[in-house]
Formats: sequence, C-alpha cells, structure tokens
Amino acid sequence: MTSNQHNTTNVDLDEVAKFEALASRWWDKNSEFKPLHDINPLRANYINERASLDGKKAIDVGCGGGILSEALAQMGATVKGIDMGEAPLAVAKLHLEESGLEIDYERITAEEIAEREAEQYDVVTCLEMLEHVPDPASVIKACMKLCKPGGHVFFSTINRNPKAYLFAIVGAEYVLKMLPKGTHDYAKFIQPAELSNFARQAGLDVTHMTGMTYNPLTKVYKLNDRDVSVNYLMHTQKPTQN
Repeated sequence: MTSNQHNTTNVDLDEVAKFEALASRWWDKNSEFKPLHDINPLRANYINERASLDGKKAIDVGCGGGILSEALAQMGATVKGIDMGEAPLAVAKLHLEESGLEIDYERITAEEIAEREAEQYDVVTCLEMLEHVPDPASVIKACMKLCKPGGHVFFSTINRNPKAYLFAIVGAEYVLKMLPKGTHDYAKFIQPAELSNFARQAGLDVTHMTGMTYNPLTKVYKLNDRDVSVNYLMHTQKPTQN
C-alpha cells in the first residue's frame, strides 16, 4: 500500500472535507476553532493530571491542525499526531515552525496505525473525533490496540440528548455562531453509557468521566464531574497483562 492509499472504510469523506475547508483558520484563536483553543488547556491538564505526560510516548488520534498535539508536547510527551485530512495536517506541520516543537504527523487511520504500532504508546488521545466517523467502536478498539498494557486512553465527545442538541448545534452553530453550520450531526453524538460500553468491549477499564460546561455569559469553560449532559471527557486504562 503506497502512502497515498488508505483503507478508508471507517472514514466519512464529507466529515474530512468540512475540516479541510477550514484548515487555514485552525490556529486563528478568533476563528471557528476558538472553542477548541478555549477548551484545550482544560483537556490537556486533565490528561496530564491523570497520565503524567512528561517522558511519555503519546499519540493524538484525529489530531486535526495539532492544537492538542502541541499541548501534549509542551507537557513533555513525545507526540505523534494522525488524521485523514491533508490540509489540517499541512497546517499542523507548518505551525511547528512557529512553535519549535517536534511532533511526528502522519495521514493514516487509527485502524491502520494500530496494525503497525500496536502497544507502542503510553497515552492515546482521541478527542472530538468519535462523532465524526461511521464506526466509533472501531476507532476505540484501535486506540486500545495502540496503548501499552497499563497505559491511558482518553476520549471526548458530545452526549446525545435534547440539551446537547440545543447547546452543541442550535446554540453553537446557529445562535452564537461559534462553529460553522453543519459541523455536527446529532445522530452521531454518543451517550456516556454507549461510550463506556464501547470502551469495555474493546478491553479498556473506564476509570473516570467529567463534563465540559460552557457559560455563554462569561464565555468560560469548566470541567464538572456532575454534568456530562453536553461535552464530556472519559479516562480509560488498558489492563496490565499478567
């Protein structure tokens, strides 16, 4: 298989195209990606507190333009970022010249790299990606496979309920115009119980879950363990082999 050929059975090309079109604005903190920049410190700190990134080998699945990948590298991890969008990856690589960080970016699916680099990573992150693929369970299995025994796998996605529809689609895309219209498909949102089941079926232990809440008046995001009604983060661990 050449570098330009990929098994795209679990890739939604329409979803990839959405982010390709926006790629040039990925690092503009006042663009459509402002919410990602705003929540990034919360996400990175959550991961670091639970997995202690310094000196660890990490892979960021669905890295996009590299916002989280760079944060993980700044916290001392050796980072690889993968995505199926050529334009976001080009932006991610270009931004390294500005940040001076070293990150290995590659256009490849989670499933493909899991075949090649099984059990190579201490920390696997897959944030804001599962709601954009046809088969999230397949990605979760690949993340488990990439992780070393005893390692950490982190997921984040959006809950599926009327409040999430109101906040993540109507509010964010239409009223506040924080995101481009059509960014999210409500049918692809994943309830915490579903994500927990996918993780357990893949062989991961679910250790913690927290919500990311947004106050539109103060424009501040916070982590809240008691509110996973819209955006939420999940920490799982791969059992240590006997």
